[in-house]
Amino acid sequence: MRVKLIAYTPEPEKVCALAMRLCHYQGNIEELEEKLTLEEISRLLKKAKTLQHFSIFEHANFTFYIEGISRVTTHQLVRHRIASYSQQSQRYVKIRQEYVIPESILIDKEREKVYKETLDKAFNAYEELVKMGVPKEDARYLLPQAVESKIIVTMNARELLHFFTLRTCNSAQWEIREMAWEMLDLVKKVAPNIFEDAGPSCFRGTCPEGKSCIPKRR
Repeated sequence: MRVKLIAYTPEPEKVCALAMRLCHYQGNIEELEEKLTLEEISRLLKKAKTLQHFSIFEHANFTFYIEGISRVTTHQLVRHRIASYSQQSQRYVKIRQEYVIPESILIDKEREKVYKETLDKAFNAYEELVKMGVPKEDARYLLPQAVESKIIVTMNARELLHFFTLRTCNSAQWEIREMAWEMLDLVKKVAPNIFEDAGPSCFRGTCPEGKSCIPKRR
């Protein structure tokens, strides 16, 4: 898996802080910018979270390039509808024999053997059909969910905060959880105040999973 932050709103924290301050300010934007110190930005962002004034975080966007994740994970990812997605097409791109193997399978040689042999048969059949002239868009029906994919994702900071709450939780499926932590590590570097307390609900209070909470792995 590879996650790369390829673009984001310039000075995302400043933009969100300006939006917060503007709601209660009579002057113009130039006056606001002059008064906006780093300390004031931090204070305003914390206040916005305390007041649950989350709409200001919609002004900052972050775009990620993600590769080496399975279709299992991209199917979960695109359920987050307040986002933009561009995914590698299985209709137009000839798919390589590259797939994700869960740790629960890698820990046992027999499991790994069954898993790989099954996937190899599917990929070999896909290759054979393409050679026989079957359109890639039809041959892809044979491809397993384990097949690796590439996707570009854009989310605003508000949606990311929600996404991290759900997908960094230990109850989330392991692959999307690993991806979410990678994304969080990247945005923290460029917007530390916005994402300082981002993560599962237990980072900020009581865990909603209760007794069903899975032991921490990170």
